[in-house]
Amino acid sequence: MLRKMASVKGKKYRNLIIGLLIIPFLSFCSETEEEETYSRFREENRIVAVTDYNSVNYFVYRGAPMGYQYELLNIMADELGVEIDIKVSNDLDESFENLQKGEYDLLAMNLTVTGDRNRLFDFTEPHNHTRQVLVQRKPAGWKQMSNSDMEKEMIRNVLDLAGKTVHIQDNSAFSSRLRNLSEEIGDTIYVVEKSLPVEDLIAMVASGEIDYTVSDENLANVNATYYDVLDTETPVSLYQKQAWAVRKGDDSLRHEINRWMKEFRETNDYRFLYAKYFHNPYSARRVRSEYFTLSTGRISPYDEIIKEYSEEIGWDWRLLASMIYQESSFRVDVQSWAGAQGLMQLMPATASRFGVRQVNDPVDNIRAGVSYIKWLNGVLEDNMEDQDERLKFILASYNAGLGHVFDARALARKYGRDPDKWEGSVDYYLLNKSDPHYYLDSVVYHGFCRGEEPYRYVSEIIDRYGHYKNIIGD
Repeated sequence: MLRKMASVKGKKYRNLIIGLLIIPFLSFCSETEEEETYSRFREENRIVAVTDYNSVNYFVYRGAPMGYQYELLNIMADELGVEIDIKVSNDLDESFENLQKGEYDLLAMNLTVTGDRNRLFDFTEPHNHTRQVLVQRKPAGWKQMSNSDMEKEMIRNVLDLAGKTVHIQDNSAFSSRLRNLSEEIGDTIYVVEKSLPVEDLIAMVASGEIDYTVSDENLANVNATYYDVLDTETPVSLYQKQAWAVRKGDDSLRHEINRWMKEFRETNDYRFLYAKYFHNPYSARRVRSEYFTLSTGRISPYDEIIKEYSEEIGWDWRLLASMIYQESSFRVDVQSWAGAQGLMQLMPATASRFGVRQVNDPVDNIRAGVSYIKWLNGVLEDNMEDQDERLKFILASYNAGLGHVFDARALARKYGRDPDKWEGSVDYYLLNKSDPHYYLDSVVYHGFCRGEEPYRYVSEIIDRYGHYKNIIGD
């Protein structure tokens, strides 16, 4: 008996010793894992964020990417000194799943913070607070009705939702709220979950296809400016936090975002940004525009011409559109200080060389610009096989001239970098070609260049092209 007790006691001591040895090891592993996460975030200098596209968060209008989440992300990236890679999805399930798998670092949406979600993901400081509201149609003939008569026709008490059918976005916070509400009123609310964005469901209420949906109040109120038949005055929840989500335990990224978010939320810049998208009387005009790309798929008045001529150089038409936006913002009559004119900002010598008769004529201007791109490609393709890399050199040459790009390649070669690689190599020397150390170098033949302009030109065109691809199908 004593031997058995001694044996048990010995095991307890051994387990205690092992435990004491393991605890620091586990602590070390935990710290190492956190350091590695932080290291990846810092070393790659990049955050992959996914947001949803709608008339508030992320869209393209008259060729420019815009949106509440889009601007928040870019302001945050500038503050943290990181590159932001924006992906798009209106499928909440897919977004949460890809966050969990590590394909995304951040879900940048108007996510309601709930207990269920908190158990699976970590949330940042809220960027906003709102409540859920019922979206319903005003009664027929509402414009001729008094307010009191109209109020009698509306659902103003959630008890009156008993027996009603409400269509909502699937796997949204609205589902759990309506389930709880059904319990609270002691009656059945028939909930139909649809794999559709909230704005699509709101539009279906406006058209009479469905009777009710639930939305965050701020988004519902914006949509009520597009559809005056909508009523959004009946709350179905208290005010709730809206925040971004990161993977559970990704504290390094969350802490960095939280530090920035707390400070930014107290600024006038934040208040202006929020008002710009949620309290803007011109929102309806924007959404009804022919060039609100989410609705029409159009970027500019010249899409058909761009599509036709982009085939001549084997470019995606959205890439050529992004380049033309960079040159002229789709204005045919714009002229630069240097004398460049038209949609593709042709210099007089280039226009003459490629047979332009009317420099402000969209067809003539785009045709000549594309001919120039084709010529640049012909010069570069003999010694640069990688098409993706060659594209960046073509863009830089279109902006700054082929000679300056050749100089930057020569500098890259001289200083041991790859002359056929743009990022981190040739772009660096073109950017710094305003420095006498470089533009007076013996391998340079074309002298001084304001390198920041072509450097930004390339990156901004490619970045905007990515946004066009996010929003516009092939």
